[in-house]
Amino acid sequence: MFKMLGDEARLRTLEMLVDREACVSELAAAGNEQISTVSHRLKLLRAEGLVSRRREGRHVYYALADRHVFELIQNALAHATE
Repeated sequence: MFKMLGDEARLRTLEMLVDREACVSELAAAGNEQISTVSHRLKLLRAEGLVSRRREGRHVYYALADRHVFELIQNALAHATE
């Protein structure tokens, strides 16, 4: 799991999900990235249990899996800036 948090792009994606859930296209637009790149990243994060997803019609929305993920992100960012 810590390997997942060591990647800047994955950490940035998790940061975007701290306040609200988002679909792949929203995350891709916010990061100026390809949808396929963000989708692959979310697949990895989901496999590690860091994000969850829910389907609403044709859209799949991603969110942090639980509050502990948010705390891990905060701790990782705090140590990175020391």
